[in-house]
Amino acid sequence: MLDVKDSVNRLAWTTEHHFLHIQARHDFMRAWAVQFEMAYTDFRVIQMALQLGGEQYHDLLKRFAAAYEAVYAYEYAFAAGGLAGFDEQFADKMADYQTAEQTLLKIIDEIKALQPA
Repeated sequence: MLDVKDSVNRLAWTTEHHFLHIQARHDFMRAWAVQFEMAYTDFRVIQMALQLGGEQYHDLLKRFAAAYEAVYAYEYAFAAGGLAGFDEQFADKMADYQTAEQTLLKIIDEIKALQPA
C-alpha cells in the first residue's frame, strides 16, 4: 500500500477534533472550514491508495468510504449552517454522530497499521 501516513494522521485528527468542536457547541469558524476541506482531500488520497492496493483492500475501502460518508453528513451540516444548521438536522443525534466518528477512527487505525514503517 502507498505511504499515506500524513493523510491518515490528519484525517484522524480532524475527525476527532471536529466532533469535539461540535459536541462542545463551539461556533463555526473559518479554520474549521479549511480543515473540513482538507479532510476531504485526505480522504480521497487514502481512498486512492486503497484502490491502487488492489483487491485485497476492497473490503477495507468499502468500509472506509461508508464510515467517512457517515461522518461527512454531520460535518457538512455544520459547515453549511453552523450550529443552527447542525441542530436542524442532528440536534438529537449526537450519540449517532459519536458512533460514526468512533467507527471511522477505528477504520483509520486499521489503515495506519498497513502503512510502511
